[in-house]
Amino acid sequence: MARNPFDELSALFERMSEQFEDTAETWPQGLSDWSTTAAPSLDLVEHDDEYLVTVDLPGYEKGDVTVRVTDQTLYIDAEHDTADEQEDEHYLRRERSHRSARRQVKLPDVVDPDAVTATMKHGVLTVTVPKAEPASTGHRIAVE
Repeated sequence: MARNPFDELSALFERMSEQFEDTAETWPQGLSDWSTTAAPSLDLVEHDDEYLVTVDLPGYEKGDVTVRVTDQTLYIDAEHDTADEQEDEHYLRRERSHRSARRQVKLPDVVDPDAVTATMKHGVLTVTVPKAEPASTGHRIAVE
């Protein structure tokens, strides 16, 4: 009967998982308060006169989100802190104390930062980034 090489690999992963769980039980309680930063998924669509960026931010409210545009880069930062919520509760396990998400997107063309709009609905951020008018052909320099 042929030996399955994945059996040994599966057993190794099982032992590693058990060791990790045993070790995690000895960690101080304060480690559960570590914050995590995620890179949310997004879609970038180009239209004739604008870019449309759609970002999934489940669990965030519009007050948690900051959107900035500089040069040709769109920056999205989201932070949610539940530390002040239900302070008097006796938690047996608490893993949702602080979350943050950050993403930056380099846009293919120059954009009009003053005309950017953003809306948030049901955990989905939609940013409309209008393209800037094409630059002039340049400034003519007299040759002396």
